[in-house]
Amino acid sequence: MSAIALLTLLAASVLLVPLFKRFGLGSVLGYLVAGIAVGPYGLAVVSRPESVLHTAELGVTLLMFLIGLELQPSRLWALRRQVFGLGALQMAGVALPAAALAAALGLGWTDAALVGVALAMSSTAYILPLLAERRELTTRFGRETFAILLFQDVSVIPILALLALSGAGGHAPGWPALAALLVVALAGRPVLATMFRYVARFGGGNRELFAAAALLGAVGIGVGLNSVGLSASLGAFLAGVLLADSEFRHELEAAIEPFESLLLGLFFIAVGMGIALPLVMAEPLQVLGLGAGILLLKALTLYALRRLIGGDDAVSRPLAIVLACGGEFAFVLFATARTNHLLDGPTAELLTVAVAVSMALAPFLLILNDRLIQPWARGRQAPPFSTIDEPGQPVVIAGFGRVGQVVGRMLNAQGVAFTALDASAEQVDFVRQFGNKIYYGDATRLSLLRAAHVQDARLFVLAVDDVEASLKIAELLRLHFPEVPLLARARNRTHLMRLRELGVQNIMRETWLSSVEMGKQALRAVRPELDVERLAQLFTAHDLRMLERQQAVFHDQAALIALSKDARAELEDILQDDALLHQTTAEGNTDIPKTAPDAAA
Repeated sequence: MSAIALLTLLAASVLLVPLFKRFGLGSVLGYLVAGIAVGPYGLAVVSRPESVLHTAELGVTLLMFLIGLELQPSRLWALRRQVFGLGALQMAGVALPAAALAAALGLGWTDAALVGVALAMSSTAYILPLLAERRELTTRFGRETFAILLFQDVSVIPILALLALSGAGGHAPGWPALAALLVVALAGRPVLATMFRYVARFGGGNRELFAAAALLGAVGIGVGLNSVGLSASLGAFLAGVLLADSEFRHELEAAIEPFESLLLGLFFIAVGMGIALPLVMAEPLQVLGLGAGILLLKALTLYALRRLIGGDDAVSRPLAIVLACGGEFAFVLFATARTNHLLDGPTAELLTVAVAVSMALAPFLLILNDRLIQPWARGRQAPPFSTIDEPGQPVVIAGFGRVGQVVGRMLNAQGVAFTALDASAEQVDFVRQFGNKIYYGDATRLSLLRAAHVQDARLFVLAVDDVEASLKIAELLRLHFPEVPLLARARNRTHLMRLRELGVQNIMRETWLSSVEMGKQALRAVRPELDVERLAQLFTAHDLRMLERQQAVFHDQAALIALSKDARAELEDILQDDALLHQTTAEGNTDIPKTAPDAAA
């Protein structure tokens, strides 16, 4: 590839990928469109996509290495039910009807089975970053999605191995391939560990050398297995699994990930180059129909399966919508099947374009769910709020998440009864599994606060995570129950000042104490000679004084920024004066008072 072609490719990526991410369409679609733009059916800057694809397949190889690194036995054991239960159910539930449809359309059963398995795959490279960006990886459906993707990624390995073993024209690798797998399984870990220890010991901490060793291990095993007819991805995956429990795992991830991300982006660009626009233009209804059909088939099947085994709509619907798109490994499987003459060229090309179209349509399906389906479903299917059937308790806790539960556990330990409220039905169901009594209800509603007998409480603990809901509850409490003491949680400094504007005085910043403690431990590690406790007291006192001054100019952004800049210099002066004071005192001048200067004076 020429320098001009490379520059054009990079320019298209830099221009289009951020734009597609900005509009919520995902980076994968941006890479695909960039590939179409510079490929033979666009600007024709690159006329032979297969030359780029050959290099870009290294990105898939490194992705499989990273997936292997994640497969620690302990992690797999913890997720065993979701991975091998939901994962197998999803794979079989989608692959079987897809294969049946493919067979009905004229494919042989072997080809139809391959198509069914390939279409059951979803895009790990698209879905996981999307869930992380939306902060949904830790939700119930996010965890289940991760488990299903993990099963899909693992299942690719035996599928690729079977494809390679099937060969073309009877040239199956056979026993040499099995012998190579056995050698890698038995000798791979000690050999790789020895290499990394050598690099760590004699490399002088050179990160580039460690990255080179990681590439050598991942790609080397891949090339070795590829030489006996197996997939390079299989070798890289095995290398990752062998190192999943090693002391080098985190450093390997950090070293490989930049290369993997760049090359995986290049892989999607190469796939975009290979999308046959003449085919799309010649048969637009067929191609769009296939792409939309893949989305609908997968979404409806996944939704029905998850509901069938007991999932409610709040879990089943987002799970089905997120996993409905096609996946990057479908491209790999179709390309491998075409190479091995298991699928003819036109069929593989049509299916590749259809999968790409399904990935292009997936963000629009997600937007449709967010803006129309989900609000409608919430209003229609939200369970009624709990009936509070107990007299007033000394404490009412609004928000029973990670903060509220800790407060509740401490109260329970001393036999102090409380009424717990939470506005998330999913959270309420989860907490109730552990035997906790909690009521489902929205504390921003005055009627619920009255039903919880807030007027009889000796303390109201406001631990709601949502900032706007927290402020609304605080406003209701100060207006209707001003005599009830309020202890509020603030997510950050801004939230704290907004609560104080409503008259709330007893406020805890949720990360303040832990952050100060971490700062103290950091200072002890690097400056053990310092009086860390005294420095922490000075820092805390300065921060509280600064908070009062910032409160006065809270709504003046320019003044707030100027004050914050002055505060940093002021804190440095306080700590320098304190250090000088202690140095002078240590030299014997006891006439100097042992108090730090007050910055507020």
